[in-house]
Amino acid sequence: MTYDVVLTSTAEADLRRLDSAVARRVIEKLQWLADNVETIRLETLTGSWLGVCKLRIGHYRVLYTREATRRRIVVHFVRHRRDVYKKPGSRGRSE
Repeated sequence: MTYDVVLTSTAEADLRRLDSAVARRVIEKLQWLADNVETIRLETLTGSWLGVCKLRIGHYRVLYTREATRRRIVVHFVRHRRDVYKKPGSRGRSE
């Protein structure tokens, strides 16, 4: 059963900044994730990112959380792999 995908305001801004071809790939991959989240092994993070999962799309990473009881995926960030895990001030985990 498909999950709903919810983007935080930070993730929406990240997506708008991407090249249209990359943004399209991200959206397609998020739809795939929503359709398959219960049948795949999620890539979970550790340390200060405990409870957050990552999705790899080329050189970009989507950081998200899964809310199984509400059947939704909350996307927090969509950023280049060199920037996504940095936490200087406002670049930390959103909302």
